[in-house]
Amino acid sequence: MLQPERLDAGAAAAIAAVRPDAVCVCAFGAIIREPLLSAHPMLNVHPSLLPRWRGAAPIERAIMAGDPETGVCVMRPTAELDAGPVALERSEPIVASDTYGTLSARLAALGAKLLIQVLDADPPLREQDPARATYAEKIGPEDRWLDPALPAASLERRVRALEPHIGARVRAGDEALGVRSAQVLDDGPAVGELVADRGRLILGCAVEALELLVVHPPGGRAMDAAAYLRGRQGTRA
Repeated sequence: MLQPERLDAGAAAAIAAVRPDAVCVCAFGAIIREPLLSAHPMLNVHPSLLPRWRGAAPIERAIMAGDPETGVCVMRPTAELDAGPVALERSEPIVASDTYGTLSARLAALGAKLLIQVLDADPPLREQDPARATYAEKIGPEDRWLDPALPAASLERRVRALEPHIGARVRAGDEALGVRSAQVLDDGPAVGELVADRGRLILGCAVEALELLVVHPPGGRAMDAAAYLRGRQGTRA
């Protein structure tokens, strides 16, 4: 397997030296351009149902959006990002408990099976409908914050979408508190208030409230909210 950091002449020469029957790409951050693009038969394994969620963070964006399903496409790369014709696709449900970690593992296994099928059968290609395209922008620092001006259900999905590889966070006084697990409550404190209530940590949101179940203090380890609150009380004492 080759994993070049950049697609320069040296990388192209290394690929050519192998004389591949096909070049298979998965989770590769660089756009493949000519002349390499046409030098070999190429396949890209992309974890979404294209043309929905082209781009860098399709799994995270699908969970954040509340999509009921996603999937995997095996496609031919083109000069435009994730816009090439699709050889084979399969859908995968997104269940209410899915995090990035659980969903990405299922999609990886599904993608491996689909890639083998495409290599064996060489199915016909279908063009994507560009009018239906949506883009999964790279996750940035602003995506990590839990904004209480949003509904609690949206924030709960954000927590799951960023767990365990990036992590969501909330402002707790002067602290950026990581949030590893959360659940929606019917009601709670005023919008923007983060309150301790009998060993529970609850954030008031625009719609409903968000209970922070597992948190990760800066420089510490992940723990349930009750343990975090006990530690805070001990610090103040």
